[in-house]
Amino acid sequence: MVKGLKLTPVLAAAAGCAAGFYVLNPLFRSGPGMGAVFPVLFAPVAAICFFRSLAACRAGGFLAPDAAKNAGLRACPGRRFAGLANFYLAAFAAGLALGLGAGGTIPRGNSYGLPPESLRGLSGVLLEDPGPAAGGKVRAALSLRESLGAGGARVSARGSIPVYFPPEAGGRLREFGRGTLIFAEGRLAGYDRGRAETGKGGGDFFVSETLHVLKPAAAPERFRTGLRLGLAGRFTRARPPVSVFGKTLRAGEDWGGLSLALLLGIRDSLDSGLAGLYRDAGCSYVLALSGMHLAVLAALVSFLLKKPLGLKFSALAGALIISLYCLFVGSLPSLNRAVLMYLLGVLAILGALPREPLSLLSLSFLIQLVLSPRSGFSLSFILSYLALAGILIVGESLCDIFPGKIPEGLLKPLSASLGAFLVTAPVTVYFFGTLRPAGILAGLALVPLTTAFMTVSLAWLPLDLFSPFLSGLLSPLLSLLYGLMEKTVGLAARVPGLAEMPLVPVTLLSLGLSVFVVCLASVLRLKRSRMLSFA
Repeated sequence: MVKGLKLTPVLAAAAGCAAGFYVLNPLFRSGPGMGAVFPVLFAPVAAICFFRSLAACRAGGFLAPDAAKNAGLRACPGRRFAGLANFYLAAFAAGLALGLGAGGTIPRGNSYGLPPESLRGLSGVLLEDPGPAAGGKVRAALSLRESLGAGGARVSARGSIPVYFPPEAGGRLREFGRGTLIFAEGRLAGYDRGRAETGKGGGDFFVSETLHVLKPAAAPERFRTGLRLGLAGRFTRARPPVSVFGKTLRAGEDWGGLSLALLLGIRDSLDSGLAGLYRDAGCSYVLALSGMHLAVLAALVSFLLKKPLGLKFSALAGALIISLYCLFVGSLPSLNRAVLMYLLGVLAILGALPREPLSLLSLSFLIQLVLSPRSGFSLSFILSYLALAGILIVGESLCDIFPGKIPEGLLKPLSASLGAFLVTAPVTVYFFGTLRPAGILAGLALVPLTTAFMTVSLAWLPLDLFSPFLSGLLSPLLSLLYGLMEKTVGLAARVPGLAEMPLVPVTLLSLGLSVFVVCLASVLRLKRSRMLSFA
């Protein structure tokens, strides 16, 4: 449990990195004049912070009084505070530079090499596994190689763009999968010349009319794609109809599509009506692969390996299994965050890092933003980090405010849900304009139901590989859990959300309530510690 908001250098660096990436970097790229202003202002501040930190360290500013005395230095509280302040300021400045640098590596829009209105085709490599889109179309991101213009002109292109393929192309796309070199004929849509000329990019996407496979993916990618297709076929194969809560479920409408979405991130067979219910209930995060789903896999790995291997070796084996799982599922920002947090947690178990969840989250943020700057603007990336920060800071503070007043089994999940909702509220309003508080309570029921559903699905898969008869014994249980989840999310979806919420008041309210909760928890903790000292 996080006992108060403990400031650490890595937390200060993460705060600076976020400020540099999301605030200063857009300003820096907004005009040519800002490029000359930032280095002039930033370089002296960074130098002063760095050298003052060294001076404070040499003067014993970072040392405890006993340690400073043994070192022959004089350390007073004021000097130590000044040293720490300068040290955190230097960490913040370093993070600021890191955020600016990471944001500067993102290309300013796509380069087609031709006037956008003359584009007739694009060739490139599929960056992700194809997924379903509106109207039965198939969507995939394409890393650009060449552009085809009117008259047959071919030129080099760079960047990445979402491509929407016709429904009949879905089978071939899924068969070849990620890493395949393709050529698509069609038209460019969503292009905004004004945004592109200012370097801000646009909402470009390409509507494909035909698909040509130029070169299959490499052998490892083909093996991975084949394995994914094989698993998808097992989960969605025809099964006898099952009646759950008066509704007859058939193959493709029952639990198979949901299992694929929760275990592998494949949403092709997920019932669109169910996905809509999750969205209207404010519980879409349950369907997106993230830390909750990884926790189920990690718990299973720990359960199977901890006793025979011990804590440290089971943690290393778990890290290998989780990394392979991430490679198999694909690059998803929220899942990458969870995997990176797990790997850092393993290092903490081995003693290489302190066991401070908030520091590990901050370090994960820094690493992921440096390795994949593009993901920093992904909605799932932003919500994933903000939600976990809300759980660790606001959620844990709520646990310290209401101990004994709410049953322990309800207090922790309710506090976590409230903390995540409160911190992510401004982002949710910015992107969707609507808040759905019903998701706070719905999540309390959906998370344990989803955990049970995933666990039984994982047990079903090996049984189905060896004996479909034995796996059939688990099908009624999976259908029952599916029905319970559908009923729960359906009830929550009926509760109207708070539509057209103003962004600025929501942001100020979110920030104010978060600070109030953390400060109140700190005061209560201090009060309890004083009472214990006189007991």
